[in-house]
Amino acid sequence: MTKVVVCGALGRMGRRIISLALEDPQVQVVGGVEHPDCMPAPDLGEALGIEKLKGVPLKTSIEDLLPLCDVVIEFSGSPTASVGYAKLCALEKKAIVIGTTGFSQEEVEQIKEASKETAVLLSPNMSLGVNLLFRLVEIAAKVLKDKNFDVEVVEVHHRFKKDAPSGTAVKISQILSQVLNRKSIVHGREGEAPRSDDEIGVFAVRGGDVVGDHTVYFLGFGERLELTHRATSRDTFAKGAVEASKWIKDKGPGLYSMFDVLGV
Repeated sequence: MTKVVVCGALGRMGRRIISLALEDPQVQVVGGVEHPDCMPAPDLGEALGIEKLKGVPLKTSIEDLLPLCDVVIEFSGSPTASVGYAKLCALEKKAIVIGTTGFSQEEVEQIKEASKETAVLLSPNMSLGVNLLFRLVEIAAKVLKDKNFDVEVVEVHHRFKKDAPSGTAVKISQILSQVLNRKSIVHGREGEAPRSDDEIGVFAVRGGDVVGDHTVYFLGFGERLELTHRATSRDTFAKGAVEASKWIKDKGPGLYSMFDVLGV
């Protein structure tokens, strides 16, 4: 049995993670964490209207909940809060799965430091399809390198998403930059400025209730290759987070990714 605490428990992702965790006989939700402004009750079951969770604590800080759990699933949506949770997990030697995105490089370094003391799984996207997309992008980039192909990344998300570009698009651009040895990341174009050979374009579209679309364009002369992943349900990510929590429970200190969980 894997005992989990969910940070961001009342958010869109937190609710789906908890719902799917309740369906998994190998997982037990033992607590939730939420921002004080979003706390309708100190009881997770009461806050979510789920009878099976009545009596499970919902708190504004994680310290009192860490002794209860094996793994923290972090989807608060706040990079600052996420780094704080990672540091506390490191102190208490509790594993943590981080799905929050939008980290600065300094914040990533702090998470890496925490991983020296406990198991940390950091992934901009928990879905099987997206992690396969990462691998396909890497393969395509290696094959098309030095073949005169331009590369662009376009992502579409709901209007409420805070960070842009998405963590998934950032990860894709990092893969492309490393494989193609292109360092210029362009997030917008305007005026009379021809595209340079060194560019990777990364563009964010926001609107409506789009769960998440990502397309990578390899644009040659006379042909183009498009690799696309479309998420139609947050359950795709929530299932991945639950599976990751079970996988990481007994792992030693280190920084892991969904590649490790999925073996891709």
